[in-house]
Amino acid sequence: MIVVTGATGGLGGATVEHLLTRVPAERIGVSVRDTARAQHLADRGVRVRQGSYEDPATLRHSFAGAEQVLVVSGNDPAADMVALHRNAVEAAVAAGARRVLYTSQHGAVPGNPYRPSDIHLATEAVLGESGVAWTALRNAAYGPLDQVLGPWQRTGVIAQPEDGPVPYTHRDDIAEGTAALLAGDRSFDGPVNLTATAAVTFDDIAGIASGLTGRLVERVVVDDEQWVADRIASGVPEQMARFLVTWYQAARRGCFAEADPLLAELLGREPRTVADQLAARTAE
Repeated sequence: MIVVTGATGGLGGATVEHLLTRVPAERIGVSVRDTARAQHLADRGVRVRQGSYEDPATLRHSFAGAEQVLVVSGNDPAADMVALHRNAVEAAVAAGARRVLYTSQHGAVPGNPYRPSDIHLATEAVLGESGVAWTALRNAAYGPLDQVLGPWQRTGVIAQPEDGPVPYTHRDDIAEGTAALLAGDRSFDGPVNLTATAAVTFDDIAGIASGLTGRLVERVVVDDEQWVADRIASGVPEQMARFLVTWYQAARRGCFAEADPLLAELLGREPRTVADQLAARTAE
């Protein structure tokens, strides 16, 4: 039995879909806050149980019988996420799981200015103290590229703070690689990186975008404070704007620069590149 948390979310849901192509549905369980939202999985034979990181008793029930549990990290900025992740890890151990996998972050190292890295490092420490085998999937940036590039298609400009090399990765590739790990014969202890095979900068991306669109896409470096002020002026709360800019600060420090071949090995093919992702975006 493989149990996946967060299965009604983007990454968790995609991971379950890929698991369904690799193992029988009766070997898959999901732990979700709202079971009604997972009815489409129950209809296909997946075991659906209610579970919440805030309620360890529900987690122990939803994890019962699991050999492996995938703990998808939470992202509530107002919550004590390390404590909630601890609840999930301890519930998995109490339920008898032999391995716990956790969706960590690429570049989760001490000193990374991007604040979620501290949460992931602390959760990895919880895993290390759990007494069971564990794997931290340090996933590369997999959100839509527009989140970090801005409205470049409309403006013809990538106007963002100074950056550094990042192996931007497609979410579905990470989900497929995660499913391959859960369903396969290979296991990894401790942290592993799931990334595209090449790290690129905004200068690189501007060149790729120019080639795809046939028009010049310019890269403009915006001062951090000006970028924060622009976000605030557009309605983003200041605290959130200052949080977001730490991602660019981490990128230019090289915190995300390492590309790893493991994801390609798990997929049996090259992960989608930035060029692939931009081509799909421009074709919409």
